Amino acid sequence: MKNIKIELKWALLFAVMMLSWMLMEKLAGFHDEKIASHPIITNFVAIPAIAMYVFALLDKRKNFYQGVMTYSQGFKAGLIMTIFVTVLSPLVQYITSTIITPDYFKNVISYAVENKLMTLTAAESYFNLKSYLMMTVISTPIMGILTTAIVAIFIRKKAK
Repeated sequence: MKNIKIELKWALLFAVMMLSWMLMEKLAGFHDEKIASHPIITNFVAIPAIAMYVFALLDKRKNFYQGVMTYSQGFKAGLIMTIFVTVLSPLVQYITSTIITPDYFKNVISYAVENKLMTLTAAESYFNLKSYLMMTVISTPIMGILTTAIVAIFIRKKAK
């Protein structure tokens, strides 16, 4: 457990960051009156998400590997963090959809249908908690692994 304490800490911080981001989106109106802009705005969560991986791997390098870390060690740490983030992602999605923004699905379905982007049946089958839970469990490890693969390149540090 001591070996993965840093990854678990950062995965929990990542979950808090995601919930905070969703709350900010909701408070800014991107889940209701500004829902047309939501698909664009929500992608900016990549900035703090990548930053979390950078900080996590820097923390691992400094506090576990005494300032020296290979690409492989960084990738492994990021992979472990990704596993934890993936395990937490359904809970984050559930809290987002039921507590932070319980009207989001209703709002986005209405928007999609009114703007002729989808039929009602298609919108209802896509915009719902079950669908979003499935998407988060699939997309989280993919994005985590890609982020880890890139961040580990920049975080590696050889011994002097």
